[in-house]
Amino acid sequence: MTKNKINNIDKLGNLVFILLTILFICLLFFNKSFLNWTFERHHNILSWYIRPLFLIPFCYFSYKRKLTGIFMTIFFLLTSMFWFPKPTSVSTQVNEFLNLEQKFLLNSPFYTKLIGIFIVFISLWGLSKALWKRNLKLGIAVLVLIAISKMFGSVIFAGEVGKSIFIPAIIGLVVCILGLYILFYTSKKND
Repeated sequence: MTKNKINNIDKLGNLVFILLTILFICLLFFNKSFLNWTFERHHNILSWYIRPLFLIPFCYFSYKRKLTGIFMTIFFLLTSMFWFPKPTSVSTQVNEFLNLEQKFLLNSPFYTKLIGIFIVFISLWGLSKALWKRNLKLGIAVLVLIAISKMFGSVIFAGEVGKSIFIPAIIGLVVCILGLYILFYTSKKND
């Protein structure tokens, strides 16, 4: 396959995953029944543990400078909130936290939602940029900043029930840092 064909396929992949991500976000923000269906499944704590792990392929594709992989990973990270079945039982803290998050998505002014999207975008851009430049220390610093911001923001947003994300966030952070070290050192050997 020629380089031009690969570039065209890459551009098409970028566009497809960007559009799918925008569609998913619009459905969450503007379709109450889809939001309710999604959040029923997001109550499954497995989705809380799997979501941070998507930062590993995100980091890998950033390091390899593959935009389609980056956009694909973002789409899968977002949609992973409904991959698991609706749980039969949910802890009170998890239930309260997600109910607050769902109310935020339903009742907040649109500009507030845009600010949230912008913060997530800037965080992921910073992480991707650090790894695109092959800067492991900066990449890890951004990962830590993302995890701490998520935990801190959750407590500010939801009070005591915001602490329900601490364990998944910390485990996800540790696994992502280990994944980054493995990625960085195996890639350096192969370069």
